[in-house]
Amino acid sequence: MKPAAGLALLCVVLAVGAVQAQPPAAAPAPAAAMQTDLAKLDQRVTAAQSSADNAWMLVSAALVLMMTGPGLALFYGGLVRQKNTLAIMMQSFSLMAIITVLWAVVGYSLCFSEGTAIIGGFGHALLRGVGVDPNADYSATIPQLTFMVYQLMFAIITPALITGATAERMRFSGTVVFMVLWSLFVYAPLAHMVWGKGGLLNATLGGRFPTLDFAGGTVVHITSGVSALVCALYLGKRTGYPKEPMPPHSLVLSFIGACLLWVGWFGFNAGSALASNGLAASAFVATHFAAATATIGWLAAEWMTRGRPSALGAISGAVAGLVAITPASGFVAPIPAMIIGLAAGIGCFVMVTIAKSRFGYDDALDAFGVHGAGGTIGALLTGVFATQKVNPMFHDPQGRPLPVGLIDGNASQIGNQLIGIAMAWAFALVGSIVLLKITDLVVGVRASEEQESEGLDLTEHGEEAYNLEM
Repeated sequence: MKPAAGLALLCVVLAVGAVQAQPPAAAPAPAAAMQTDLAKLDQRVTAAQSSADNAWMLVSAALVLMMTGPGLALFYGGLVRQKNTLAIMMQSFSLMAIITVLWAVVGYSLCFSEGTAIIGGFGHALLRGVGVDPNADYSATIPQLTFMVYQLMFAIITPALITGATAERMRFSGTVVFMVLWSLFVYAPLAHMVWGKGGLLNATLGGRFPTLDFAGGTVVHITSGVSALVCALYLGKRTGYPKEPMPPHSLVLSFIGACLLWVGWFGFNAGSALASNGLAASAFVATHFAAATATIGWLAAEWMTRGRPSALGAISGAVAGLVAITPASGFVAPIPAMIIGLAAGIGCFVMVTIAKSRFGYDDALDAFGVHGAGGTIGALLTGVFATQKVNPMFHDPQGRPLPVGLIDGNASQIGNQLIGIAMAWAFALVGSIVLLKITDLVVGVRASEEQESEGLDLTEHGEEAYNLEM
């Protein structure tokens, strides 16, 4: 009995072992199903992120367009004399149409298709290859169409800023020809050098001199501001300037325009994160804080030197702060942003009041004093206050973040910023002089003394801004 019992027990043990050794027939199915579910979940998360980023970028594009019309149109429109209101607004509005067509034909391609270190090629001419698929070189989560139209809004407002210096004395035909040429031969090279893949000044895509410009301090504000100064000097002073008073005809319009610019600037700067993320939030906050401190800085300087704060000073200070924080917005924390804003508010006040008076140039609406000076201040201070805590954009071969600006320990970034500033100044100076001469030969740039006296609204467009007949 005992051998039989032992044999039976051995059989039971072997049977149990055989059963345990066999893999469960149903095990692979739940594991495979889990992997499939995880893949679907990942696709849904990616799609949700792409949708959120795309929605934010389309809203940002609309906000930046709003900066030109109605923002800049109203801001400039209120600052000129009544007889030139429609003329200056017409320049901003017409550029919304003209630059859009130019951008579709060749502008976007020259800025963002692969080419040389100075200018892009014709790979995207007529928007060839620009569709709903992302361009991973610039943004992996939004359609290239969205990226293209967002960048278009920058290309529209930049030449429109120049019209502030030429106000009340540049012919409409001259404005159109000059701005088209300027967009092709000044804006496009700078945009490619700073933001385009392989551009000479690009900080992340193979640039020789990595210049930090988050949203356009060099590309937009220095180029437009310096070109504005060249235009003012080339055209000469308005008839009667500075002996005759030429006050703004409606600060109410300018106030509304300035408020629209402040709001639209969130799309300008926070939108340059190209995603709905923490970096966009950081740029948004930096933008607002800089505008606030710049307003206070300008008003304080004006109050101390002139005895009273003015409404014009308040809105001018806000724009100066918005200009200066533009290159730094995606690289600096809120308190450094306030320092940049304060420096711009005081610095631009000095340029508009003291420097302009001393040198005697007629920058009618202070495009150079605010955008040229403010952009230069902001681009330089970006190299000082940029930090990896906000935007860890530089990495070593092992992927570890490196210092970004001077306060991080990267003093060499100041040199790169100076090179970027110098390139922007050089392109704007030389390019504007050459293009103005070409434009003058082709269609003429300066309105006649009679046209200027009667006002460009009537002589250029046959209309008046206000019909005051009862």
